[in-house]
Amino acid sequence: MKNLAESYRTRYYISPKDLADAAETNRLHTIVVSSLLFFFGILDFLAVILLIFTRGMNGKYIFSLVYFGIFTLYGIFGVLYSIKIKNVEREKAYFYKTVPFYLVLLIGVGAAVYNFYVLGQPFNGVIVFSLAGFLALCTFSFSPVPFSIILFAGMAAMVPGIYRNFKMSGLADSILAMVLMMVIAFYKRRVEKKFVAMLNKQKKNLEAKTFGNFTLLYDNKVIKFARSKSSELIAYLICKNGSSVKTKELISVLWGDHADSARYGANFRNLVVDIRHSLSELEIQNFFISEYNNFRINPEVIQCDYYDFLNGDKQAAKNFTGEFMSQYSWAEDVTGFLERKILK
Repeated sequence: MKNLAESYRTRYYISPKDLADAAETNRLHTIVVSSLLFFFGILDFLAVILLIFTRGMNGKYIFSLVYFGIFTLYGIFGVLYSIKIKNVEREKAYFYKTVPFYLVLLIGVGAAVYNFYVLGQPFNGVIVFSLAGFLALCTFSFSPVPFSIILFAGMAAMVPGIYRNFKMSGLADSILAMVLMMVIAFYKRRVEKKFVAMLNKQKKNLEAKTFGNFTLLYDNKVIKFARSKSSELIAYLICKNGSSVKTKELISVLWGDHADSARYGANFRNLVVDIRHSLSELEIQNFFISEYNNFRINPEVIQCDYYDFLNGDKQAAKNFTGEFMSQYSWAEDVTGFLERKILK
């Protein structure tokens, strides 16, 4: 058993800190998925209420109210929870930002069992089970072990119904689909582990100097962008230490508090294209990330004196002489924060 655990750790384990960036992706995906579940749940919940008023109370309606009520409540919880944990510490981020995923998966598998035994729709049950698993594989980052346990528990509950409705061939196909999802989950984690190792290697060459004027370097050479504000955009995201920032806030920072998003939207998109092009030419991966109108950088793939300072590095503290990204006015508040930390 000890050898098995060690083998798993060697092949599949990734430290929570290295998964902090994947955790932020999980958080943003959870907001989208939870919103969809809320609208799905509330619309069907209201439809069942309407049926009760028009046709009278029915036993199945009660189960349906509970069923769609769970979707609605989780939708509210998922959105509010994910917004609240936006700025959780990076060491704890993966745990807190991935918990909602497992709840979504449980709801999906539970919906499959519900279709089987309450609604009496075995075909829908198998479809929902498969969709829940494959959508999870395509959308989220997660540990393959709890994922496999949840799938196995759901399949075990459905085995009698699958055999009764689809006979042995249907049961064999369903089990094969479950095993395939488990294998893909382990393979996905293995690929993710190799990707993290590659990014850690990249970190040795990518560096941000923030004390004094901001400078972004790769292989000890300054990264040059076609547009001057591209560098400022990267600087602001580095200052945010991996947190997602919406387009509206970035436009306000770059062009002033009264900048019109509609007017400056094209300018901002040009900056994004410029940054992507410049980083792509240098083959820098997973550093500048955009998702759902949110932008961030991945702090785990870059060396940065500011991050070293925040982590308590004594040499970084000595290197700070009272100047932080001096060319940008919005950095003054951070300069004051760093000075207060020095005094403490």
